[in-house]
Amino acid sequence: MSDIQACAEIVLKADPDRFAAVMAAPVAAREKLFPIHAFAVEVARAPWASEEPMIAEMRLQWWRDGLSEIASGALVRKHEVLSPLSGVLTADTAKALDGFVEVRRWDIYKEPFEDDAHLDDYLQQTGGAFYQALCQALGASDASAGAFGYAVAVANWLKAVPELEARGRVPLVDGRPDAVRSLAEKAIASLQSARRAGIDRAARPAFLAGWQTETILKQVARSPSRVADGTLGQSEFAKKASLLMKVALGRV
Repeated sequence: MSDIQACAEIVLKADPDRFAAVMAAPVAAREKLFPIHAFAVEVARAPWASEEPMIAEMRLQWWRDGLSEIASGALVRKHEVLSPLSGVLTADTAKALDGFVEVRRWDIYKEPFEDDAHLDDYLQQTGGAFYQALCQALGASDASAGAFGYAVAVANWLKAVPELEARGRVPLVDGRPDAVRSLAEKAIASLQSARRAGIDRAARPAFLAGWQTETILKQVARSPSRVADGTLGQSEFAKKASLLMKVALGRV
């Protein structure tokens, strides 16, 4: 199995929706997108891999060390994800993704976010920085990636709230309905800002992974209780239909 195939398998097993979005991209783009998505999957898993914080910290540090090797041009350790990742990231992108890994330290512990700014930084790093890396791997403009990625991160985060709370985390600074609605509306405005700024045609394959974002955020804005209820999202049929529509119309 090639490294790209291994990355695709990792994404498929962890997140079928993410896998479907990458498969909807042109073949040439998939070879650049799959390693970054597999990297994101592995980094997201790392904090939860052990109940022992020190081990979880070491797992995250392993990925930071790998990014440092890519950024410095040093020999990169052989690994089914890190090896192909080194072929699609520039030194600057690898440096930028360090923040994407570092903020995941929050996932290890049970302390709440300090304030809205702390949560926003977490979402911007896990969303905005990630989409900027995807765009750069495709040689596309990343001017809209920060705003777009933030919106995607908020939608994914709100959808994950019940599971995070079940794991003993405090994912929201303020879980009251009005505050939850406000966060969703802020993310909708960020998504609209990205679209107004103009999304580079070459970046569209990267942005397909956020195809459900607007639907989820609007569900929250209309009914914030759906976050706690764990009822956000679309049916399998609706998901597939909306992805096909966006691909056919060239929209994100």
